[in-house]
Amino acid sequence: MCQLMDTTTTAAPLQNDCETELETKPKWSSSLWSWWPSWRPTSMSLLKTTESKILACIRNDIWARFVTLPNQDRIWTLTVTNKAAPNPAAQASKTPLVMVHGFGGGVGLWIRNLDGLSHSRTVHAFDLLGFGRSSRPHFPSDASKAEEQFINSIEQWRQSVGVENMILLGHSLGGYLAASYAIQYPSRVSHLILVDPWGFPARDQNGTEVVKRPTLPPWVKVIASVVSFFNPLAVIRAAGPWGPGLVNRFRPDFKSKFEDLFEDDTITQYIYHCNAQNPSGEVGFRAMSETLGWAKKPMLHRIHLLPPSMPLTMLYGAQSWMDSSSGDRVAEIRGQAYTRVQLINHATHHVYADAPDEFKKAVEKICKSVD
Repeated sequence: MCQLMDTTTTAAPLQNDCETELETKPKWSSSLWSWWPSWRPTSMSLLKTTESKILACIRNDIWARFVTLPNQDRIWTLTVTNKAAPNPAAQASKTPLVMVHGFGGGVGLWIRNLDGLSHSRTVHAFDLLGFGRSSRPHFPSDASKAEEQFINSIEQWRQSVGVENMILLGHSLGGYLAASYAIQYPSRVSHLILVDPWGFPARDQNGTEVVKRPTLPPWVKVIASVVSFFNPLAVIRAAGPWGPGLVNRFRPDFKSKFEDLFEDDTITQYIYHCNAQNPSGEVGFRAMSETLGWAKKPMLHRIHLLPPSMPLTMLYGAQSWMDSSSGDRVAEIRGQAYTRVQLINHATHHVYADAPDEFKKAVEKICKSVD
């Protein structure tokens, strides 16, 4: 089990009092609903505390900090390097791996992967704009504009961190955004890795599915029904003090995925605190989606815009509710361009947590092919 330890030597120093106050103090209007945030047992401070317990499991060197964008939005970022590397200069010269989480997630969910994947190269992971501990700005209701806001923030983050080229890995919603980013900024991506990506399948003009998918799990159906009327995670906030229990009830699988690391509800508490804050990124997601499972601008319609010279690997969980036939269709569309579709056995949608060893082997093999 992971033990909460002093991370002052590996984590970023605490912000000054003014910055911490800005980070943790909830923002709401003085309207009739001013009581609403206090009814929810969450805050940025509680999210920070829960995340710190998760990050204490990391044994390599970790630099955790906010990266400030030109418009003053902040992206919460982890940079992990191998403190036992025999040749740190050689590690630093290798193309870094950049990891983008999925909908409702955050950097803490990569806890099974960060140490292993940083063995031979630098790994960056960040909370998408509007999610986790990153800034939560307003997102437009137009699908193209919302997507562009996400992509602009990723490119500005890249510039601020000083990454010239990267191996870009995205999971679920992060996979959709990673593909969009690679289309717009192909010179910055040495290899694109999409892990159970959302938003690829399309429907024909009659509204039928072009790509079939397995039966959705109950929690997906619940959220899908909410998406039509409210922001996707509104039910968690509306539940108030019952919110944490709601996450445990609908996502008991998450606790089991990390049970060898945490005996308690650390992971489900982390998911709750990530998603019980004021909605932002999920507003952008709602703008981009028709329902939970479908994008207004399906990536299958645009994947041909990736340059043929860019290698692409798509990793799917063999038991995922996402259908890997989308990956097969991508391979057909790209023709002779390098495109590999790989199924990870004994894994569901959260491949990185279900089969971390197989996930590590697959990603490491790709990284080694880059340099």
